[in-house]
Amino acid sequence: QVTEDFLIVESGMVYAGKHYLLDLYGCRHLDSVIQLEAIMRQAIEAADATLLHLHLHHFVPGCGVSGVAVLAESHISVHTWPERGFAAFDVFMCGRAKPEEAMRIIQERLEAQRVQSYLGRRGDQLT
Repeated sequence: QVTEDFLIVESGMVYAGKHYLLDLYGCRHLDSVIQLEAIMRQAIEAADATLLHLHLHHFVPGCGVSGVAVLAESHISVHTWPERGFAAFDVFMCGRAKPEEAMRIIQERLEAQRVQSYLGRRGDQLT
């Protein structure tokens, strides 16, 4: 359930949103701004989120990419280490958005061999 101010009501808790930290190992496409932008756009669409702005920065060819998608529902950020096959994503969404769907797309499209995720409920003292 979602309140009129887009807070999440779940299991007797009221909180601002779900904030996942996602560590992906053994990934592909980590030095391609074009691939990462497409993956992030697909993830945002799958989450039923609203993209406001997307910016990715490629440091130098063969090196990592950092960036953020600013959403009406919060954000997705990324930092990659292609030389290590590692990507770190933050997926923070409030309201009716489905961050788990965004994470599923990211993992699949990057062909992650191993995934660790951590969930924080932001604003969990709002009750």
